[in-house]
Amino acid sequence: MLEGLKRWFGGAAPAPAAGAAAPSLAAWAEARQYSFRVVRESGGFVIDGRLGALPWRLEWGPSQRAYVGGSELRLRAELGLGNDLQVVVLDRPLQEAMEKTVFDQYVEGVQTRIDNQTPPEMRWLVMFPKLTGSEMGALRQRFAALSSIKTFLQQWLQGPLTTALQAAPLVAGKPMVLMISRGRLSLRTAMADPDSADIEAWLRLFETAMREARRVASQGADPGAPSTQPSLWAPGTAADDRKG
Repeated sequence: MLEGLKRWFGGAAPAPAAGAAAPSLAAWAEARQYSFRVVRESGGFVIDGRLGALPWRLEWGPSQRAYVGGSELRLRAELGLGNDLQVVVLDRPLQEAMEKTVFDQYVEGVQTRIDNQTPPEMRWLVMFPKLTGSEMGALRQRFAALSSIKTFLQQWLQGPLTTALQAAPLVAGKPMVLMISRGRLSLRTAMADPDSADIEAWLRLFETAMREARRVASQGADPGAPSTQPSLWAPGTAADDRKG
């Protein structure tokens, strides 16, 4: 499956190093009281900061996903939301490409199991139903979203997070995934060259997602109420192997 996505997105190009951008990025981070360090092994960098009492980490370096070629920006924060909550919001071209790869290789192809090397965001496309266009509202043209707990996802996307997603600096051919898994919020997107303006825009989106996730959790969205809607695939297809 990963090879299929590599072919779909043209393969992973060599990841450039932060190079000359590092001093300006370090100054940008210092001005905001974030820590900055270069990762010499990968040529990337790490920035650590906080939203109130909640720490987050930003990384730029070689991609860790087959669907992102070259370098990527990654953000993550531990929110303690419970292991049962699984949520993903991704740009629509990536969602369509992933679904095509799943269908080609696991429905029409010879494989019958989605293995552990398959990224969770791709497995969830099989396991959980997507929000409908009307449920996505203003986001429906650019994004798709799905979750193990539909009520959490819908409340999360209300208000500030929808506005922040609409303002996200999406570029055609540069995938973006925002997800919650095992209590951790993460965001990844393709970024060939690190730029403080783009980094700040993605960080604003991520911090909004942090705040809104905590808000929904504090309002008591039930982590034990999984969606009862049908999944993407009918019984007898790859969806039956969701426990593998």
